[in-house]
Amino acid sequence: MNPPVARVGLLFKKHDPRVPSILTELIPWLEARGAEVFLDEALAGQGFRGGVPVLAAELPARSDAVAVFGGDGTLLYAARLAAGSATPILGINLGSLGFLTEVKVGEMLPAFEALLSGNYYLEDRMLLRVEVFRDSQFVEHYMALNDAVINKGALARIIEVEVRVDAQLVSTFKGDGLIISTPTGSTAYSLSAGGPIVYPTLEAFIITPICPHKLTNRPVVVHDAAKINVSLLHGTDMMLTVDGQVGMPLRARDSLRLQKASSAVRLVLPGGNTFFKVLREKLKWG
Repeated sequence: MNPPVARVGLLFKKHDPRVPSILTELIPWLEARGAEVFLDEALAGQGFRGGVPVLAAELPARSDAVAVFGGDGTLLYAARLAAGSATPILGINLGSLGFLTEVKVGEMLPAFEALLSGNYYLEDRMLLRVEVFRDSQFVEHYMALNDAVINKGALARIIEVEVRVDAQLVSTFKGDGLIISTPTGSTAYSLSAGGPIVYPTLEAFIITPICPHKLTNRPVVVHDAAKINVSLLHGTDMMLTVDGQVGMPLRARDSLRLQKASSAVRLVLPGGNTFFKVLREKLKWG
């Protein structure tokens, strides 16, 4: 059992036509049970009543738990908002696949009932801290729940990167790019690029080449205490993308330092769901 949730934050996928009808049902239901409801102020004016509008960035601080309605992309956005806080996130799926947003819309009221009564489970997921250096000077940092991807533009030639783990040379990779993934992100881009499925609470990172020039270059799994350094030796029109949502252009001779962040993201797990049950449903396993 966990502490009952009294303050609920609501965050929705932008421009989803189902938002007004969901809020028209959900907000009165929550308030009738004594919950204080906070919601992204961007939802204002959509024909529902109740709730306190606040900036999306303030939802984790104002809430005991934040419910995210959307696909995995919306939950990844919420995870960045919640980074550094202990506020748990409940994912409710409005998308198509949804490895992170496990609860279906039709199951949302039992999920909220569990939150309000304290009858829910929590699971901490590690974050990957990504730091970018140019001319040996720090220029930017990001937090990733899924992955950090270095790739080339549509018309660019192959890129070449050198990868070191704890200062030990792993290899020089030539190809379309490189993915450094958390276990949570192992079922995202890394999986599509041939990486392994890793249990989400395992203490590890996955280094996955994208279309490597050498067929012997394969994904590598390292401990999450490792410090990964990536040096961009050659390439043009390169990009760093974090969780598929944020990032920056990169130049030859830039370098990246990647390591486990000091904070984690806390996810609410509905009763009855397991990682392997999700895999069977989402990947259509037998």
